[in-house]
Amino acid sequence: MKKVTREVPAPKDLGLVGVIGVPEGATVTLELRLESVVEGVLVTGTAHAPVAGECVRCLDPVERELDAEFQEMYSYPDADTRTARRDEAGDDAEGAMDADVLYLEDDLIALEPVLRDAVVLALPMQPVCRDDCPGLCPECGARLADDPEHQHEATDIRWAALQDFRANGADPGADENQEK
Repeated sequence: MKKVTREVPAPKDLGLVGVIGVPEGATVTLELRLESVVEGVLVTGTAHAPVAGECVRCLDPVERELDAEFQEMYSYPDADTRTARRDEAGDDAEGAMDADVLYLEDDLIALEPVLRDAVVLALPMQPVCRDDCPGLCPECGARLADDPEHQHEATDIRWAALQDFRANGADPGADENQEK
């Protein structure tokens, strides 16, 4: 067993594109535990990275720190796991099983796909700047956190024509009184 700590630059598009993610080139701190087991190397770790995005309610910037945990088995390339799995699951499952197996390549592990999966799953799907963010006014787009008393006079659309009629200076009841 070996413990390793590394700081690496974040790859491009690490996160939910257009919503929230780790900025490209930001420092990602990896704390890894590498364990040699019969089948290969078991990698258990935590990724610590800054994330940035926009609040889905008010569109203000959101910046946080993220910790994403992951665990993955990397098989030795010469291990005969493919034959053993085919015997257990049948020949039809061979292709599906091989797609799920990660292999060591020249004593190196390809950690980016595992890191990408762990970070994306740890990110909020709808990030908010704060839990009680009221968002924007649906009528005019004003930020409701700046003016909590903000409101618009709601007019029933069925009466809107009469309101326009009165705004032009006419009194709907005046015509009836003049005719009598």
